[in-house]
Order: sequence, then structure tokens, then C-alpha cells
Amino acid sequence: MTTTEIKKTARIAGFLYLIMAPLGMFGMDPFGPTDAAAKANNIMASESLFRFGIVSTLMVQIVNISVVLVLYKLLKPVNKNHASLMVMFLLLGVPIAMLNELNKFAALLLLSGADYLTVFTADQLQALAPLFLDLHAHGLTIAGIFWGLWLLPMGYLVFKSGFLPRILGVLLMIGCLGYLIDSVTFFLSPSSYATISQFTDYTWLGELLLALWLLIKGVNVEQWEKRALESA
Repeated sequence: MTTTEIKKTARIAGFLYLIMAPLGMFGMDPFGPTDAAAKANNIMASESLFRFGIVSTLMVQIVNISVVLVLYKLLKPVNKNHASLMVMFLLLGVPIAMLNELNKFAALLLLSGADYLTVFTADQLQALAPLFLDLHAHGLTIAGIFWGLWLLPMGYLVFKSGFLPRILGVLLMIGCLGYLIDSVTFFLSPSSYATISQFTDYTWLGELLLALWLLIKGVNVEQWEKRALESA
């Protein structure tokens, strides 16, 4: 790649990485931990917002694919095998997260008032809808395993690159640990999850700083070209 192409690739990666944050926020549950009837009423009263959250989450996964492919292009000169592993881990999480949105659609269908649901009482339907939202939360935690794992090879690549700050690589690898701790705790010790997650809430910091660095500073082009020549 030419100097201009290297700089452009870095800034595209940073931009794509950054726009996932607002998209991800739109995909979060906006209604909070209310009782079943209240949650059902809130969902139907704000159905458009609920559907927008689903679409937003699906868009995040599409952007995720773009991000990892651009990062692969940028980090491949450091170590092609580790860069491939990074791509593999991220791509494994994408279909899990996208299919998981079916749980949200299921909640909508249960509250839709369709004729085939008349065999259930209103209370039963209102109780089932939050069940599927809970399943959605579990599905996100499974996807979170791979959202964590891809940070390990990426953090290593950034750390060893020479064209990006080493501290960013360290923070990314810490982020991997945070995701994995959250996932394991969520499934093995749900009662401890809220407490432990308070200590892992900021493990996304490395991702944010990497995105900002790539967008604003880019990479050390001379060092990138040196790496590319060594790996040729």
C-alpha cells in the first residue's frame, strides 16, 4: 500500500469502530427491569423504538465485519496467523448476535394480538415476552465470549506492531479478560454477576482509545512499511 492508502485504511478502521458505539446504544433495552405487564405495555407503546433497536443491533454486526476486515489489512504485516485468528473469533460472534435478535422478534409476536395466540391469556403472553427478552440477554452473553476472544490476538498484534502504541495492545488484552470474566460469571454465578461486572465495565476503554487513535493519529507509516517488508 502507498503512504496515502495506509493512512486512509487506519482512519477508515477508526471511523467504523467508533460508529459501533452509538449503534450499540440504540440496541440496548430502553425499558429497564420493570414487571412483566409494565414491560409488555412499554414495548407495544414504543414498538417503533423497539424495532429500531433490533435493526440497530443488526447494523452493528454488519459494521463489525467491516471493521475486522479493515483491521486485518492493517495488522496482517505483524503476524498473518494471529490476524486470521482475530478475524475468525469476531466472525464467529456475528451470526450468534444476529440470530439472537429473533428473541426480540418473538417478544413482539407474543404481544402482537395475532389470532393464533388467543389460546393464551393476556397474563400468559405478558409473562412470556420478558422470557424471550431474558433469552436475548443470555444470547448476547454467549456472543460476548467471541467479542472478548478477538481482542486477545488483536491486542497482541497492536502490542507487537511498532506502528501503534503498546499500551493500546495491553488495554485490548485486558478487555478480552473482562468480556470472558463477565460471560463466565453470568452463567456460573448469576448472583455475583452484578458485583463483578462493576469491575469489568471499563474494559471497553482499549477499544475506544484504539478507534480514536486510528481516526485521529493513524499509524506510524514508516514502521508499518518496515513490518510489511519483513513479512513479504
